[in-house]
Amino acid sequence: MHYIIVLFAILLQAFAFGQNYTSYLTGSSSDLVTQPLGGVCLMGGATEDDNAMRWFLDRANGGDVLVLRASGSDGYNSYFYSGLGATINSVETIVFNNGSAANEAYVQQKIEQAEAIWIAGGDQWDYISYWRNTPIDSLINRAISERNCVIGGTSAGMAIQGSHYFSAENGTVTSTTALTNPYTSTVTVDSAPFLENEFLQNVITDTHYDSPDRKGRHTVFLARILTDTGIMAKGIACDEYTAVCIEPGGIAHIYGGFPTYDDNAYFLQPNCELASVTPENCSAGTPLEWNHGGQAVKVYVVKGTATGANTFDLNTWNTGIGGTWEEWSVVNGTLNTATGIAPNCTTSEVVELASQKTVTLFPNPASVQLTIDTDRIIHTSSISTLDGRIIQQNNDARTVSIAQLPSGSYLLQIVYFDGERSSLPFMKP
Repeated sequence: MHYIIVLFAILLQAFAFGQNYTSYLTGSSSDLVTQPLGGVCLMGGATEDDNAMRWFLDRANGGDVLVLRASGSDGYNSYFYSGLGATINSVETIVFNNGSAANEAYVQQKIEQAEAIWIAGGDQWDYISYWRNTPIDSLINRAISERNCVIGGTSAGMAIQGSHYFSAENGTVTSTTALTNPYTSTVTVDSAPFLENEFLQNVITDTHYDSPDRKGRHTVFLARILTDTGIMAKGIACDEYTAVCIEPGGIAHIYGGFPTYDDNAYFLQPNCELASVTPENCSAGTPLEWNHGGQAVKVYVVKGTATGANTFDLNTWNTGIGGTWEEWSVVNGTLNTATGIAPNCTTSEVVELASQKTVTLFPNPASVQLTIDTDRIIHTSSISTLDGRIIQQNNDARTVSIAQLPSGSYLLQIVYFDGERSSLPFMKP
């Protein structure tokens, strides 16, 4: 009788765990430790581009691939393991059936052992509500920063990759609705700390760009970030069947079916050449007005090809191969696009809000160490060049070592625990 009770308890525990997540394994059950090659793969939705997926799998360097999803089953397992000709040790899909799966030791262990992490589509609010401020987002960020794990995602899995993101907490939103009222309840633009990647800082992504047309709502997201936080965030977007694969050095390769299909990636940024880039009118209940003579937003449009030969440089955000520049603007809630030229800017990409100017750095200039003077709780900080390239990540300390930096001008970008941000210039003589 005692053994029956013990057996029942074990089975009950296994059943409870199974309710929180479901796991599907293809390949070896033994962990193989390799040195992943890093990078980010962003897929626009619909069917994955095979060449982009080979790029992603190859960067696992023969290791273990983990697929995370909040719905569906094991559709990626055979496709990744044997369908693309890549050499990998295993593919395991873990489906989060609810938020409690974030606390499961097995799930956490699999993230710690993965050389590649792929986030499937679905509803991005599921991922955010299940993972944010749990061990999951922390472990994914550590996999990227400490183990050089390659990360990627499609549709919702792409939408959550930037430091700013459309959370879809209140459902999706169309371009028409967002342009008509940038503060409608479904325009949920969030910047609370979540997933962290060097080249996606101050970036908000969007997907399925051609079906339906999402250019308008993506422009609204940028306008909202600029209006609400003072940050000149940038945008990366993909048509369906198109992928942006970012090397650790910051060069983005665009994969797709061009010239057979019109597959494009888009790189958006507020026009830093303008004396004032903020929207003329971004307020609740009225259509967006962000015109500035038809030049409010600079956009690089790149065709995706089988070889990924067309590129865009995320170090500078003004250099690309194989694309064309456009200028976007919004007049009374209507998006307009026109042929443009590359931006030519040397100014900082971050505009300070008046409410943030109480944060100070001292001494400034400094040679060895900076002290952050603020009464707010700091989550993280980073140091970037004036063109936005992050060169140093810091912890939550109020003192920041700069002894190793060469002489020059920099920005200290601070993320607070409430999700707000500051960017302060400093100089090292």
